[in-house]
Amino acid sequence: MTPDVTTQGAREDQMAGGKGFGLRFQQLFARYKILALLLAVAAIWVFFSVLTHGAFVTPRNVSNLLRQMSITGMLACGMVFVIIAGEIDLSVGSLLGLLGGVAAILDVNRHWPIGVTVPVVLALGVLVGMFNGWWSTYRRVPSFIVGLGGMLAFRGVLLGITGGSTIAPVSDSFVFIGQGYLPRIAGDVLAFALFVLLALLTVRQRANRRRYQLSVVPLWQDVVKIVGAGAILLAFVLMLDSYGGIPVPVLLLLALLGIFTWIATQTVFGRRIYAVGSNLEATRLSGVNTNRVKLAIFALMGLMCAVAGMVNTARLAAGSPSAGTMGELDAIAACFIGGTSMRGGSGTVYGALIGALVMASLDNGMSMLDVDAYWQMIVKGGILVLAVWIDVVSGSNRR
Repeated sequence: MTPDVTTQGAREDQMAGGKGFGLRFQQLFARYKILALLLAVAAIWVFFSVLTHGAFVTPRNVSNLLRQMSITGMLACGMVFVIIAGEIDLSVGSLLGLLGGVAAILDVNRHWPIGVTVPVVLALGVLVGMFNGWWSTYRRVPSFIVGLGGMLAFRGVLLGITGGSTIAPVSDSFVFIGQGYLPRIAGDVLAFALFVLLALLTVRQRANRRRYQLSVVPLWQDVVKIVGAGAILLAFVLMLDSYGGIPVPVLLLLALLGIFTWIATQTVFGRRIYAVGSNLEATRLSGVNTNRVKLAIFALMGLMCAVAGMVNTARLAAGSPSAGTMGELDAIAACFIGGTSMRGGSGTVYGALIGALVMASLDNGMSMLDVDAYWQMIVKGGILVLAVWIDVVSGSNRR
């Protein structure tokens, strides 16, 4: 063998080894994506804590951060289903503002009781969501265009019904939705219940995998997961209790996390959402009414806009004509950062909420440092592109 051939072979082996290492690293990242996201959140918190001399991690700021993050998280709960199904909705920010404005008008101008206002706004959100879905599924208008039109139209309606002015002040009972706190003893009981629920679900998952003769992770890994989650949960509850308790919006978000995760993992409808996003034609040929599935997804998205809109109005104690501006981009970015595939068919609700926490942490930290607004937008835009690039790279490796 000549020296040239030997050198070429060594170079090829080196390149193959480099590609193999890169592939293994990307596969490892894909497998432990949620852990990587949690580490990223921890790094962001440490970074801003150092720069703000500890002010970022004070109980008051953490409570406010989680309250702000809840609104994006509520939108992300619905948006993750939309993206998994292979669609997109750009109207959610404007729809949030519109429904929040309607709630403020009913509460302030019409003096409707909260027991009537809330169901009416929720029903209106479902109807508007179904309207968007009808155009996309039955009229074959691309969801991107439907959402773009809704973003403009809903904002215009909001400006029209409010006259371009703030509607305030909303009633104390309504304000509680966005500014209230759970009593401390109730928060402690809730944290303990969540810890027990996590342990029971882990045990059940291990039992089911054994029953179907599937691989089961070592027991110590599940124990570490449960203990780690319990420690994080305890730390957050104690921190929030030292300020005022668990904010009501955070409690609502936790409830939505449980409901949407259950829908995604334990129901036929949830499996159909993933099937529609993975292969629409095959799902249709298998007998699934894909149009009805997508219509229901957009209805859920409208419902989440209603919930988020009312919480936002309650948090501000007013209905603002600018409410929800850029909210759609924060929700979409949260989903992509949390691992939802832009190609559809893959994603988790809890991943999207961790993505929402990343976005809220960046917003909060940069605001505390008085970073110019244009730099904040540049950073968030760069992170969104990076998240989609990671999805593209991991997707090409899977193929």
